[in-house]
Amino acid sequence: MPTRLRSPRSRTLGFTAALSVAALVLAGCSSDGDDKAAPKDGPSVIAPGKPGEAAETLSAKDAAKKGDDDTPNSADFAYVRMMIEHHTQALTMTKAAPKRAESTQLKRLAKRIAAAQEPEIGTMRGWLKQNDGDKAAGGHDEHGPMPGMATEAQLKSLRAAKGKAFDKLFLKLMITHHDGAVTMATDVLAQGNNVLVEEMANDVIAQQTAEINRMRGM
Repeated sequence: MPTRLRSPRSRTLGFTAALSVAALVLAGCSSDGDDKAAPKDGPSVIAPGKPGEAAETLSAKDAAKKGDDDTPNSADFAYVRMMIEHHTQALTMTKAAPKRAESTQLKRLAKRIAAAQEPEIGTMRGWLKQNDGDKAAGGHDEHGPMPGMATEAQLKSLRAAKGKAFDKLFLKLMITHHDGAVTMATDVLAQGNNVLVEEMANDVIAQQTAEINRMRGM
C-alpha cells in the first residue's frame, strides 16, 4: 500500500512543536534561579518557512496560533479547481468503455475509476462552496496547463476506437492522466495549507498510484 505523504505544513508543525517543548524545558531548568523571567509569551521559537521562504522567529504563543491556522491558500484553491476539471475528463473517458472496450477487466477498471472520482468531484465542489471559492484566487489559468490531460484529438480518437484498439489507447491515456493527477497532488502537499485538501491529495496519490500499477500490468 502506498506510503501516506505528509505535507511541509505537517512536518513544519511537528518541528515547531518539538522546538517549543525544548525551549520550555530549557527555560524551566535555569540553574541561576534569578528573577529574570522569560517573556510573557514564552521563549522564542524558530518556525521553518515553506520552500523558498525564510524561517520566522516567533513566540511560543504565536507559533501555536500559526500551527492551528489551516486557512486555504491560492495553491489549495488552484488544486481543487484543476482537479475537478481533471476528474471530469476522466469520467468522459470511462463513459466510452462499456460499449467500446473488449476487455472485461478494463470495463471493470473504468467503472471503478468513475465510481471513485464522481463523488470526489462533489466533495471538492462542496469544499469550494464552503470556502467561498468563487471569490478566492487560484486556478489553472494562473498556473499553466494541467499535467496528464488528454487533448481533444486524443479524446476523438478514443471515442472512435473499438475493441483491442480502444483498450490499448484507453490504458495509455489513463495512465498519463493518473500520472498527472499524482503530480498535482504532490505539488499541493508542498505548497498548500489546508488540512482537508492535504487529505484529498493523499487519497488521490494512494488510489491513483495503485490504479497506475494495475493498468501497467494490463
